[in-house]
Amino acid sequence: EVQLVESGGALVQPGGSLRLSCVASDLTFNDYAIGWFRQAPGKEREAVSCINIGLGDTYYADSVKDRFTISSDNAKNTVYLQMNNLSPEDTAVYVCAAAEGGIYTFTNSNEYQYWGQGTQVTVSS
Repeated sequence: EVQLVESGGALVQPGGSLRLSCVASDLTFNDYAIGWFRQAPGKEREAVSCINIGLGDTYYADSVKDRFTISSDNAKNTVYLQMNNLSPEDTAVYVCAAAEGGIYTFTNSNEYQYWGQGTQVTVSS
């Protein structure tokens, strides 16, 4: 059974950085796209970023472009989300998701078959 486990969430001050990790198991890593979504209290889930593992192409929401970087370590079946210059608006539970065969529209959550449990990111002074 495919499993996704996130880690790296924490409390950080505005302007700070965090790196989130998503470790995937029981899947052929290169056959998937891995995306990051976030959901803040009282808000809808928002797609943040995605990487097609096999092709290496990446996608970002406008709200995080130039601040966040997604990458993968195929030897470790792990996707990272490097988050810089964080602001309180980035506070949310961050969840990674896997889409077999890649994705057409990274913001479409229906394209992802597997989801992790999430990791909390809190940006506050």
